[in-house]
Amino acid sequence: MPHHQPLTRRLTTAARWPVGVALTGWRYLWRLTPVNRWEWSDSRAGDEPPPLPAGTDLQRPADGAGPLVHRLYRLRIREPEMTPAQLMAAIAADIDQVAPSEFASFQKVRGDEGDLRVEDEYVVRMPGPWDGPVRVVAASADKFRLATLEGHLEAGQIEFRARTHEGLLEFTIESWARNGDRLSDLLYSHLRVSKEVQLHMWISVLERVARLSGGRRHGPLAVITRRDQESDDDDGALTGPRNRRARRGLAALEGRALNVDPDVVATRQTGWNVDELARELPGEPAGPPAPGGSWETARRLMIDYQVADPAMVRATYRSGTPLAGRDMLLQVRYLGLRFYVGVRIGEVYDETRTVAGREARVFGWSYSTLQGHFEAGRQHYEVWKWLGNGDVEFRLRAFSRPTSDGPRLRRIGFRLVGRRNQLNFYRRAAHQIAHLTEAQLELNLPRS
Repeated sequence: MPHHQPLTRRLTTAARWPVGVALTGWRYLWRLTPVNRWEWSDSRAGDEPPPLPAGTDLQRPADGAGPLVHRLYRLRIREPEMTPAQLMAAIAADIDQVAPSEFASFQKVRGDEGDLRVEDEYVVRMPGPWDGPVRVVAASADKFRLATLEGHLEAGQIEFRARTHEGLLEFTIESWARNGDRLSDLLYSHLRVSKEVQLHMWISVLERVARLSGGRRHGPLAVITRRDQESDDDDGALTGPRNRRARRGLAALEGRALNVDPDVVATRQTGWNVDELARELPGEPAGPPAPGGSWETARRLMIDYQVADPAMVRATYRSGTPLAGRDMLLQVRYLGLRFYVGVRIGEVYDETRTVAGREARVFGWSYSTLQGHFEAGRQHYEVWKWLGNGDVEFRLRAFSRPTSDGPRLRRIGFRLVGRRNQLNFYRRAAHQIAHLTEAQLELNLPRS
């Protein structure tokens, strides 16, 4: 039955907020828990939450504003004193015990205390007018899932679950949500205030779950975020930075010539920098690429140009255009500065190769630099799967050299620091594709 919290408890909860906000900010600044964070935008469909009953008053992502965000928070625990079912039963009995009490409180408003069943309701009380009403929509021995009600800052669902994985107790929080309204979207997606508050809150929950289990955290926490690729009516399928300069710069690339001979044979002896590297990706069973597996995931990330570390390079392009021949405006970021240069994708290939008697399925594409770029060259991005044993790897091949084209100051800067940053970009690109592939595979794991 619905019930109300005693007035004294509600007043006590509200009275904690001024001190709680200050304490939360302090803990956020001085947090020592290691956290691996991966975040990217993706035009891929398939991030929708589990279905909800029709005709209910639950909020669905379509009721919200901004992009749909699919997020996973993961904790692994060694030497726990609880099984997954025991841990989930303890949490279900009192969710509030794992909440950061100085900032958020789970208060039950429908259903019996000490138990959690479908149709039970809670209010997550937070600073100011930020209370978040939710309802239990699924519950079993090893997981339960909540959906938001009207008035919540988000429209979507969140699931808490535990399992044994590779000899460890693994606890996961997985959410699918859009912001509840345009103001929430402004605070979360643009000013990023709510985003960091939310991150701190759920990391604090993971820390408390580790203590509740009686075990110890194993390795860093993982926070994996995939959001819908944003677009609007004015830009259509425009991807990446969409400020006025980026729009103009991309439009200006149409018809611009390459600044490198398509038939050039680049060698170090003829003055080119020639680089190659490879990075192992999660493996697959032997044979053709597995549907939704490592090879296909890396291929998709490469098509969406998720290879580049966004701290170094961001690309603006029209995703609705064919990959072969696509122009991309690259925003090169260095010491707070932004430089815009153009490249064009050339060959795209998906083929089976035989190397030293071993067969490999290879997908790849290359881009060449356009006039106005401070370097001339070409980069190849490839994902290989060795069919005999299932090994998957990312490969990068590139050749380049400085040009006499473009603004002089930019060319001088590239000659001074460009080579060092170029090599750093290659290393970080390999790191980026490997970790995003791992992260996306985790997001796509079937829920037990």
